[in-house]
This record gives sequence, structure tokens and C-alpha cells, in this order.
Amino acid sequence: MPEPAVIELQDISKTYPLYRRPMDRLLEILPGASGRRHADFHALRSISLTVERGEVAAFVGPNGSGKSTLLQIVCGVMQPSTGRVLTRGRIASLLELGAGFNPELTGAENVRINAEVMGLSRKEIAAAFPHIEAFAGIGEFIHRPVKEYSSGMYVRLAFSTAIHVDPEILVVDEALAVGDAVFSNRCIRKFEEFRAKGVTILFVSHDLGLVKQLADRAWFLHRGELMASGDPGDVVNRYIGMVLAPENAAEALAPEPEGARTHSFRHGDGKSVIGRVEMLDDAGNATRLVRAGERVRVRVTIRYQRDAEEPMVGILIRNRNGIDVFGVNTRVAGAAMTPVRAGDALQCEFRFVCRLPRNEYTITVASQNPDGSSQDWRDDLFSFAVANPRDIAGLVELETEISHRLLSEADAADFEMHAGNGEDAGQ
Repeated sequence: MPEPAVIELQDISKTYPLYRRPMDRLLEILPGASGRRHADFHALRSISLTVERGEVAAFVGPNGSGKSTLLQIVCGVMQPSTGRVLTRGRIASLLELGAGFNPELTGAENVRINAEVMGLSRKEIAAAFPHIEAFAGIGEFIHRPVKEYSSGMYVRLAFSTAIHVDPEILVVDEALAVGDAVFSNRCIRKFEEFRAKGVTILFVSHDLGLVKQLADRAWFLHRGELMASGDPGDVVNRYIGMVLAPENAAEALAPEPEGARTHSFRHGDGKSVIGRVEMLDDAGNATRLVRAGERVRVRVTIRYQRDAEEPMVGILIRNRNGIDVFGVNTRVAGAAMTPVRAGDALQCEFRFVCRLPRNEYTITVASQNPDGSSQDWRDDLFSFAVANPRDIAGLVELETEISHRLLSEADAADFEMHAGNGEDAGQ
């Protein structure tokens, strides 16, 4: 029975010495040199985690938080300053754009070299090459030097190579941010296929919707430290909370008793506090079941602790997978808001026609400062269900009119001439 492909990081740290000037590096190592001439920069601090076989694991965080450094350590490209990395299984990686391919060689030559480095035999490479070429979809450029490629062409070929070497562990750093929508969708379907096969996937992405859609678990890194881990939706909410919260606002909102908490995460500077939030049907009755095509209202009551010349209130609807479906606030909608004073209570009502497929959804509510930072942001405050007799695919139901006609012989002949080449598709 083959050993499961897993990754285990044990107390991983990565420290870089920073020198004010190049001369200090030399002076520090000279015999008899006095004093320390560098400061330590901690890219990673004591990271310990385990990824099980077949898991899709995502890392999120702002630029410079250590995500790419961590992936490079997992792949063996970089050694940690302290700690130990254990991996079991063949690793295929797509890290920095530009790493791994020789720009003077053709795409085909680079594919064969990289596949050999991954341990594939020449027979296996020959069998995989047509699939790599087809998935990349760069046409005759595969026989041109890589230095002539655009960034999109490069990443398409690099990603295609990585996923066709039969990996047990796939490590991807922001690759899906480069390709076009068609290629990105193709990659997502490939991720789903790998998940079904039990391939372990580690990836970094700033596309937080993609993290919620694909990942089984997520980790939030900030300044080299592990800030949160677990359910992707909760981890992403905490990350967004850090981005939207003003400096030193972490303790502005008093913590709630565990039993009283209904939302998944809350953050803000406390200049206003969200109170009652209701979902009402068109008759004004409270409801958590909405029928497609029905008018619905979300009523939000807010108490202001400080004066606000431009109060801003917003709502966000997410589906059961945590994907943002629709969001709006008073500024985006162009609503003229009355200035409020400390102690005032403001009631804001959002009215819309429900155009959602049958599913379960959550409501997130926020009051914000004019710069977009949070006063009180409450993620996934409550859930509601949409009843729709029609089986609509996707995230939203659009009003659709359908017409049809039988083609004449001339039109049918034109169709036969263009069939199969994708011309006019989607235009």
C-alpha cells in the first residue's frame, strides 16, 4: 500500500540578516570585528502545520506575509533557518513566474527537461506531451523560445507541465492570476479532478472567492506569523477584517460571550454598533425563506457612538460555500444619507427583488467610515433560504428571453463551414 502524500511543517522559521550597507557584511565576518552589524528580518516565525493526503490547502495574507517563502521551503527550493519539513510523495510546483524554464530553449524543450527533472521516463514524457500541449493551448509557440512568450503564455505552459507529471503533491503560487478566464476555469476544473484523485494541493491566491471555492482548509499569514487556520470562509473573513479594520482597532468592539455569538467574525473601530437586523417580505413580515422573484427587505438598525457626517451602511450576500454573490452599500447605490450625531440610532433598509437560484445564503452587514474601514462589520450574521421551482445553475438568475428559428439551407451551409473552430462563440 503506497504511503500517503502528506506535508508536515515542524516549527519552521526563516530569518534574513539585513545590513545597512554592503561593507557591514564583510566587516562582521572579519577576525577581531566588534559588534553585530545586522538586524534580523523574520520572514516566518515558528510555523507548524500538517496537510493531509488529498487536502486542498490555501494560504492567504497581504504581500510580504511569508506565503511564497513557505511554499518555497515546502518544495525544497529554500532551506528554513530552524525547524523541519517532512513531505511524502512526488511534488510538482509552480512558484515564481520565470523560475524553472530556460528562456533560450523552446517551450517543448523546457517541458521535456522539467518532466525529466520530475523523474518521468522518456516514454512517459512522450505519452504526456500531447496532453501538456493541448492543455496549454499556445499553438505553434510551443516550438518557439520561451523568451518570446507573454507572461500568460508562460504560465499556461508551466502550469500544464506541472499538472501532467502525475504529482502526488501540487504546489501553486498565484498562477491562476495570470491566465485569461477560459484558462482559469480550465485550471479550476483540473483542481477539482485532482481532489477526486486524492492529490494534495497547496496554493497561494489573492482571489479570496477562489480560496473559499476550492480549499478544504486555509491558513492566514501576517508578518510571518500564523494568525488563523481552519474553515476557509472563517479564515478569509478574518483576513478581510484585518484589511478593513483601522490601526489599533482590534479591541474597539467588546468581545461577546461565546454562546451569544451568531456571526462568524466581527471587527471594527466601534464608532457605531449594529443592533437589530431583519429580513422582511414584501408585506413587512419577518422571514428566512424567500421565493425567487419576490421583493425582500433587509432592515439594519445602528447606534452611533461618534458623529458621522457621511454614515455608510452595506450588506453582502454569500452562498453556502462562502462565495460573494452580491454586495452593495449606501455610497455605491448613491443614497443621500443624513448626518448623525453621537447617540443617534439610524435605521437603513435595503429593498430588492430576489433573483437567486435555489440555495442557502448568509447576510453580512457593515457600518463603515468614509474611507471604507469598518466601524462594525458582522460576517454571516444570519442565514436564509431561497425557494425556486426552476433548476437554475450559477450564482444568480437573470431575466431571460428565448427565441428560436429554423435555419435556411444557406444559413445551415454557413454553420457547417464554421463549426468546430469556435468562431463567434460568446460574441
